[in-house]
Amino acid sequence: MQSTTTLFRTFFLCPSLNLALVAGLLLFTTSLFGQQELQGRVLGEQAQPLIGAYVLAKNADIHSHADENGNFTLRGVSQGDTLLISYLGYEPSKVIIEDMAQPLRVVLEASSYNLGQVTVRNNTREINIVSAIDVEIDPVRSSQEVLRKVPGLFIGQHAGGGKAEQIFLRGFDIDHGTDIAISVDGMPVNMVSHAHGQGYADLHFVIPETIDKIDFGKGPYYADQGNFNTAGYVDFRTKDRLDKSQVGLQVGSFNSYRALGMFNLIDSTNRQAYIAAEYISTDGPFESSQNFYRSNFMGKYSAQMGNGLRFSVLASHFSSEWDASGQIPVRAVEDGSITRFGAIDDTEGGNTSRTNLSLELSKILPDNSFLKSNFYYSLYDFELFSNFTFFLEDPVNGDQIRQFEDRQLFGFQSSWNKLAYVGSSSILFRVGTGLRADRVEDNQLARTKNRRETLEFLQLGDVDEKNFFLFADAEIDAGDFTIRPALRYDYFTYNYVDKLATLYDNQGQDKGLLAPKLSVVYNANNSVQLFAKTGIGFHSNDTRVVLEQDDRLILPPAFGADLGSVFKPAKRMVANVALWYLELEQEFVYVGDAGIVEPSGRTRRYGVDVGLRYQVKDWLFANVDGNYALGRSLDSPEGEDRIPLAPVYTATGGLTAIKGDFKGGLRFRYLADRPANEDNSIVAEGYTIVDLNANYDFGPVNLGFDVENLFDVDWKETQFATESRLRDELTSVEEIHFTPGAPFLVRASLRYSF
Repeated sequence: MQSTTTLFRTFFLCPSLNLALVAGLLLFTTSLFGQQELQGRVLGEQAQPLIGAYVLAKNADIHSHADENGNFTLRGVSQGDTLLISYLGYEPSKVIIEDMAQPLRVVLEASSYNLGQVTVRNNTREINIVSAIDVEIDPVRSSQEVLRKVPGLFIGQHAGGGKAEQIFLRGFDIDHGTDIAISVDGMPVNMVSHAHGQGYADLHFVIPETIDKIDFGKGPYYADQGNFNTAGYVDFRTKDRLDKSQVGLQVGSFNSYRALGMFNLIDSTNRQAYIAAEYISTDGPFESSQNFYRSNFMGKYSAQMGNGLRFSVLASHFSSEWDASGQIPVRAVEDGSITRFGAIDDTEGGNTSRTNLSLELSKILPDNSFLKSNFYYSLYDFELFSNFTFFLEDPVNGDQIRQFEDRQLFGFQSSWNKLAYVGSSSILFRVGTGLRADRVEDNQLARTKNRRETLEFLQLGDVDEKNFFLFADAEIDAGDFTIRPALRYDYFTYNYVDKLATLYDNQGQDKGLLAPKLSVVYNANNSVQLFAKTGIGFHSNDTRVVLEQDDRLILPPAFGADLGSVFKPAKRMVANVALWYLELEQEFVYVGDAGIVEPSGRTRRYGVDVGLRYQVKDWLFANVDGNYALGRSLDSPEGEDRIPLAPVYTATGGLTAIKGDFKGGLRFRYLADRPANEDNSIVAEGYTIVDLNANYDFGPVNLGFDVENLFDVDWKETQFATESRLRDELTSVEEIHFTPGAPFLVRASLRYSF
């Protein structure tokens, strides 16, 4: 493995092999010249652009993909040629070219789902075809399912339902978002220099039924993805229009209620507008009620102008409050002091809100090019009360802490996209730039008592952090090969005013990072696609950490590589496999719970992802995803080099039945035992959970039910190796502290569409 590490460092850190190769491939696109071509556009039945639709000229074996406006260009075709246009979830269409000078407009009709019509060759983002299949067959129905739609991604909730979920992916305990970049319609979800932890990503402001597509990628290989894109990224795209207006009510175990309303306001060919609202409340299964509530409001307006301009405006507001029983020690449950759903300190909890405004614009330009821009502004606040160690630090008042911040977040990203040709090879060239700015006031960590009394401020200050970036990439379509070279440059400025200091002192630091990336895809035929990827990613460190460390630790790079395939072993079966490697220069993050820095040095992870989608019958679909990851700390001695809580084996899968007006599914998720500390002397227990859902349409009325934890398994949803002391203990104990997973619970729902 040492030779592998040397190879990676040689490639990524040597300018002659790295920048010259990628920059040379990018500059190659400047030698473009024109030929006669066919212009066209692919739309759905509601005039929505079908992004990525596959257009194949059967006579000439030439293909293209529809861009973000649904537009495509074909070269080397002539009048009388036959085009085959296909898109996932739509009936394929054959079109004969009658006039090369007349732009072609193709409208595809939605169809019943058939994996036999899927060809992996027409897939522009390799593994994304897996997510598209899953969402088409089994749409997202709850906030818990939003992130679980990414194959291999696990989540855990451990603070009363209002805190962002803990995330696991590719051998990472990502905490709340340190090593995965999450966005909604291009607006970042991760919070830099957050009061609770770096990269904190609270996705609860999204109403699940408004999600249209899930774009994701594993590894640091994507030029338009920057901070936190090491293990991967996820971008959720919301709908421009609703299929129908609807109202719904859901009632479940533990006094759980959810109300939903979604209403079309404008639904014409060129303009669409809708509003959506959601309210959730629950007591939860805990002995002390969670007193949880969440409200969501969202509105979106989209328009297609006659001059090639398309834009959408989204506005949303989210607020949430909750109480929590916290993470409890195993010893207290085993000796009968408390039950699994009891608490040592039930005064934990918090509140948070986020208000968003975003604008997305795209403008078609002459000569096969277009501009795309998105602008966003968020107003965010956060307050969280926790107690992880009980009476370890303060035997009298207890160890409750308060984390708080008020934040303004704004930014933009713009790119120019150009389709051109070198001979018979098409090249999509993109150049982009952007800025993200965070202004955080009263970012604080304090010791408190019963949420009311502040005993001591540990940290209190204002954060001003900015990230300016540039990127360029190309997609070179050379016959059966697609080559994607890319460069990205990020520049950060950090400023912090410590309000606990006697004298005013605005501390500052700055740092930049250049990240090359390269992917090669080989389409062997319509049923086999091979890919190889390499690239550099990074996660930035908290502003307060940056100011205390030398500059080499500000933006520690991550070096990654993937080698894999998407293929069809049978007509109605789609499979994927990837071998991957990821080395981090420094897992060096701010631990907000304690107000300290924990540098853990260099780490290495490698593993394999496998997946299978199979249409057993016309009405029955099966899927399974399995993941293995081996992670080690490179600067620790053997036997003490485990990465705490890093998942090793995970698997998800299930069956989905779609028969007439009935739809139902049986799902499972499996997480194996994993080390909870560096020498594996403390183990986090694994679990297997099975869920069941079913619904039926009676005309405009839909009746449904969901069962979570069908077999009522006792499981630990989140676990940590923590040193704590109970009130009556003389010495502290380090062991597993956990939040229990939900027991058997049932939810019934009623929806009316109009």
